[in-house]
Amino acid sequence: MTKRKTKRIIKIALLAGTIVSMFFVPWILVRAWILPLPDTIQEQLNEAVDLGFVGIIVYVDRGGKQPAFFAAGLHNRENKIPANPNALFKIGSISKLYNAVAVTKLVHDSLLSLDKTLVDYMPDLKGKIENAGKITLRMLVQHRSGIPDYTDTPDYWAAPPKSNEENLELIFDMPAGFEPGENYEYSNTNYLLLSEIMDRIVGYPHFQFIQEHILNRLNLKNTFPSVNDVNIDDVMSGYHVGYPLDLKTDNRGMVASAEDVGIFLRALNNGTLFDEGEQEIYSSIYEYGHKGWVPGYQSIAKYHKDIDAVVIQFTNTTDPKMYNWNLADIEYSRLLKIIRKN
Repeated sequence: MTKRKTKRIIKIALLAGTIVSMFFVPWILVRAWILPLPDTIQEQLNEAVDLGFVGIIVYVDRGGKQPAFFAAGLHNRENKIPANPNALFKIGSISKLYNAVAVTKLVHDSLLSLDKTLVDYMPDLKGKIENAGKITLRMLVQHRSGIPDYTDTPDYWAAPPKSNEENLELIFDMPAGFEPGENYEYSNTNYLLLSEIMDRIVGYPHFQFIQEHILNRLNLKNTFPSVNDVNIDDVMSGYHVGYPLDLKTDNRGMVASAEDVGIFLRALNNGTLFDEGEQEIYSSIYEYGHKGWVPGYQSIAKYHKDIDAVVIQFTNTTDPKMYNWNLADIEYSRLLKIIRKN
């Protein structure tokens, strides 16, 4: 076979592979990528609704400018209430940033040690979680513990347990994913355990510590531990494709406004959230931006140094195949292009 024929066969094979792969990429994602970029953020949000999100909220804080608020679609589909940029929203795993800051402050005050183990703080877990005597707090914060994620257990979201104790029981006696510190694997169990440890150390619910040392410091009035602590009408409705009911009354962790998350994120990134010596600790253990997901709610919270901008995006529609997770990423990247362009 000649070199020319070999190259031709390789090209044909690559083209065939590309064509085949396109059949496995949802066309809604392809369409989202190839649509002409609008001139304004509001037009981009309207486009996101056209692509399938029931509602979307965006908050933009650029250094030296007044923060800007945007919304499109619906706050509540059943009553046709327009999306409200000041609505409360379930922020999912963005709450890990708040918990990591709380851990940082407790470590700085010598109430916690990053080098002590899970068994040191929760001796009752010995024999129930593999390697509990070798897993340090640092490993929990950094998702390097090897502990399985309770949300990955079969049919978890069909009927989630209502307490931390029941969630933990789901992973008792399960084999570790890897030896502590040897790898990285995102696991919600890590932060559930950190929450339990903080509760024990401070002697009261750790959200009270977050309230006193983080939220009050930043004068944040629209961040709460759960939907049970707010007027439910203030919470943006959440929808999961294929599920007929509004999910906003389900208690799935912290709720906050986009503005509150944005103010917190800027303070996290510029260091004003920390006392002397704390930021060095935080920088050594966790990240400065996050995404969140619970049924019906997706969120992205990031700071972009090149344009000195905090950009928060909330979308209130999820789906079983996680296409909307990818779609939210595409919409967010397009928002950034518009912000940079302008």
